[in-house]
Amino acid sequence: MTSPAAHGPGPGQGATAPAADATQAAPAPGRDARLDNAKFILIALVVIGHAIGPLGDYGPASALYYWIYFFHMPAFILISGYLSRSFDGSSKRVEKLVLTLAVPYLIFWTIHQAIHTVADGSLPESPSLLRPTYALWFLVALFLWRLSVPVWKRLRWPVLVAVVISMFAATADLGGTLSIGRVVSFLPFFVLGLSLRREHFAYLDRLWVRVASTAVLAVTAVLAVPISDRLSKDWLFWTSSLTDRDIDPLLPSLGLRLAFLGLALAMSVAVLALVPKRRTWFTDLGAYSLYVYLGHSVVIIVLQSSPWYGFVSGPLGLAGMVAFGTGLTLLLCTPWARGALRWAVEPRLTWFLREDSEPRQEGRAPGDARATGTGVGGSAVPGGTGRGSGA
Repeated sequence: MTSPAAHGPGPGQGATAPAADATQAAPAPGRDARLDNAKFILIALVVIGHAIGPLGDYGPASALYYWIYFFHMPAFILISGYLSRSFDGSSKRVEKLVLTLAVPYLIFWTIHQAIHTVADGSLPESPSLLRPTYALWFLVALFLWRLSVPVWKRLRWPVLVAVVISMFAATADLGGTLSIGRVVSFLPFFVLGLSLRREHFAYLDRLWVRVASTAVLAVTAVLAVPISDRLSKDWLFWTSSLTDRDIDPLLPSLGLRLAFLGLALAMSVAVLALVPKRRTWFTDLGAYSLYVYLGHSVVIIVLQSSPWYGFVSGPLGLAGMVAFGTGLTLLLCTPWARGALRWAVEPRLTWFLREDSEPRQEGRAPGDARATGTGVGGSAVPGGTGRGSGA
C-alpha cells in the first residue's frame, strides 16, 4: 500500500510509478510479478483478517486471525520500504506524497466518522484528525516513514537503529496521536525494505529456502492455536505500550517483542519465497491494493456497526466470512469498483494547486494513475495508490 510517486524502480521495474493502481489501463510492463503477486495475497489477508476479527470467540477463527496478524502487515511494510528507495525528499515527491496519502486519509477519515455518527446516533465526543480511524493508521505511518527515507539512507546501520527505536519506544506510553506507537513499532520492517537490493530476492528462489519457508508457515499455523489462547491481541497490533501489560515491561516484555519481530520477519520472508515469481491470474490485481485497503474499511465498519456479526458464528460463519473477504477483495479490484472509488482514493485536486504545480501539469496529460504515483503497497503502500498498504 504505497504511493508510487514515492519510490523508484524495484526489481524488474521501470522508473514509473509501479504501484500506481488506479486506472482502467493495464499495468505497465516490466513490473516485478513476485511483488505484485505478494501484494495481492497480502491485501486479501488484510481483508480476511478484518472480516473474521469479530469471530474471535470461536477457536479456529481466533487461531487464523492470529496467524494472519503475525506477518501480514510486516510483510506489506517491508515491500513498501523496498519500493520507497527512490524517495529523496524533494518538493515534487513531498507534494505527491500529500496528494496520494494525506488527502485520501482525510476523505476516508470523514467517511468513517460519518458512519460511526449514524450508527451511534450522536457526534463523536472528541473527533480529531490526528487520531486515525480503523485501518487509516497505515497511511499516516507510510507518510511519516517516507519523509524519513533520506535520514535512513545516511546511516551506517539503519536496521539496527530502527530495531533499537522500536524496542525501547514500546516502553513509553506514546498515546494514540498519529498512531505513533505503530509507526515506531513497525519501523524496522520499513527500514529493512529500504536496505534490500534486487540481488537479495534471488536468494528466495533457492530450493532450501522454499522448503524452509513451507516449514515456517506450517509451524506458525500450529503455534497460532496455543498463542491465541494465551497472549492478548495487543501483541499483534503493535500499538500500545508494554507498560500496560500484566508482565514486566522490560523482561520478559522486550524479549516477547523481539520474538514477535523475528517471527514476523521469518514469515514475511517465507511468503515472499513461496509466492509465484511468474505472472498469474492475480498478478495485475496487485496494482489495486490501495483501492482494496481503503474500500474494504468502509464495508467492514458498516458490518461491525450492524447486527450482522450477531448472526455469524461457528465453522459456517468462519467459512462464510473468509469467502466474503476474498470476494470483497476481488470485487474492489474490478474496473467499475475502482471507477466508483477513484474520487476518494486518487482525488484530482488540480483546482487546489498552482498552475506550476507538477501534479497539476500531470493531471492535464492523458494517462492513468501511474502518472500520479499513487497506490497501496505499490511498486513504486498499508502502507499510496498506484500499484503497490496493510492494516
